[in-house]
Amino acid sequence: MSEITGKWIQVEGQPYEGLWFEFNPDGTFEAQYEPMGIVSSGTYGIEEDQVTMQQTAHTLGFIGEFKGLFEIDGNRLKMAVAEGPGQDRPEDLSKARIYKRA
Repeated sequence: MSEITGKWIQVEGQPYEGLWFEFNPDGTFEAQYEPMGIVSSGTYGIEEDQVTMQQTAHTLGFIGEFKGLFEIDGNRLKMAVAEGPGQDRPEDLSKARIYKRA
């Protein structure tokens, strides 16, 4: 589907070090943050540098549309996502979190 396909793990020094997203070729995603026991999943779509995730399951109930921006440079993903469902897409990557390809 896109170069974002695959598993990405948040690098050391980030707020949720070890959080991972796995973007599957069929347009589904899974995410997990083991230290807090949080698991989420849903579907996603890509359009140029924009990612839109429809989160349909989340341990803490954060369900809905999450809009974001991303940039991939080799095995590094920079991704900034709205803090809550239905919020505006970030304007840039200044608050992006950094992930490495697993």
